[in-house]
Amino acid sequence: MTIWYEDPGFWSGTSEFLFDEDRWNSADGEVDGAIALLGVEPGAHVLDLCCGPGRHARALLARGFQVTGVDLQGAHVREARRRAPGIEAVEADMREFRRDATFDGAINLFTSFGYFEDIADDRRVAENLHASLKPGARCIIETKGKENLARQFEPVACHELNDGTFLTERREILGAWERCRCTFTRQLADGTVDYQFVTRLYAATELRALLQDAGFAQVEFYGSLDGAPYDHEAQRMVAVAIKA
Repeated sequence: MTIWYEDPGFWSGTSEFLFDEDRWNSADGEVDGAIALLGVEPGAHVLDLCCGPGRHARALLARGFQVTGVDLQGAHVREARRRAPGIEAVEADMREFRRDATFDGAINLFTSFGYFEDIADDRRVAENLHASLKPGARCIIETKGKENLARQFEPVACHELNDGTFLTERREILGAWERCRCTFTRQLADGTVDYQFVTRLYAATELRALLQDAGFAQVEFYGSLDGAPYDHEAQRMVAVAIKA
């Protein structure tokens, strides 16, 4: 059976929701925040790990950065090249991609960490990120933390798409808050179709321990890419890991 993140059908079936116009428009502000947290200047070489169709890569290029985008989906890599001319777009598994001491900073945004059933695979990703950064460089992992998800948890949400149809999102916590399973049900002319994905959930202390085990000297946490505190009002979990 094809694992969800390997399935092109999952990404094509959900792209109208995951990468709609609002999300493309939000990329500029997200990248401005990420640049500030990374402490990089135009001309620096930034790794966009799990770059998708190039939302953030395009914004980074427009600000004068060199960008290498990595994604497992060939369709995303091709779209990133189209939307962000000048990007180096690489089709690769994030558990395998590694370029020793190459990048001045790295981003992994939009809940693109924790895809794997085995937590050892998450650690491999973190080790690859650490190895790929120059000394003193930083990486950002932006996702949902256990703390803010528990406060904001909605079992069901409904989203209207541009064509007037609806997509229903159902969430379920697995185990002892170890993973979250989300099922998208999309309305079609001849019925419905389900798309399901599962991600590992981390508390800030757990993600810090994993990143430090991977070699990072220091890990700071924020509640948004704008640098808000990671407190009881945090909307997201933003980890900034620093390589010694």
